[in-house]
Amino acid sequence: MKLIVGLGNPGPNYQATRHNAGFWWVEALAAAHRVALKPEPRFRGVSGLISLDDRAIRLLLPQTYMNASGESVGAMARYFKAPPEEILVIHDDLDLPPGAARLKLGGGSGGHNGLKDIVAHLGTAHFWRLRLGIGHPGGSRDVVDYVLDAPSREEAAKIDAAVRRSLEMWPLLARGQCQRAMLKLHSDPDNPPKPGSSESKVSSS
Repeated sequence: MKLIVGLGNPGPNYQATRHNAGFWWVEALAAAHRVALKPEPRFRGVSGLISLDDRAIRLLLPQTYMNASGESVGAMARYFKAPPEEILVIHDDLDLPPGAARLKLGGGSGGHNGLKDIVAHLGTAHFWRLRLGIGHPGGSRDVVDYVLDAPSREEAAKIDAAVRRSLEMWPLLARGQCQRAMLKLHSDPDNPPKPGSSESKVSSS
């Protein structure tokens, strides 16, 4: 991995909202490695650097607001020559319950505007995503208010647990052993499956 991106909206008004789950993950990673995240105006984000095995791994929190995340990600990816398959984007996911975390390579955006913009600026969807479940409000008209609101105390505890569990995969992710990380993360009994999925049906039988 060359570039680790957390998605969210900048500013204190958004810090505690569900849409900022990606920010929370990268901030937790930076804190664990005692890495300072500093403004990088040329990339329209705040960034930090983790050194591992004589390699530099960049951390990025776009400050462009969610819908324009690709401007920041594209600029940094081009500058540091990070190919899409060596980019990991961490984001909130409405289709997963709070407490769930899933890792995948490529795929659709699921209606996530931050992912849509990154795909547009990279010219491909072939990058890694770590999806942090935040649950769904039930109706499509409620989605905007829901993602821009803070989770309940119970939901926040579950999301925080998912962040901690998925951070345990960091040594594998950092070295590009994403398939191993995926197997380990998805087989975690404390990682709830998507409601109605075959995974859910198997685990409940």
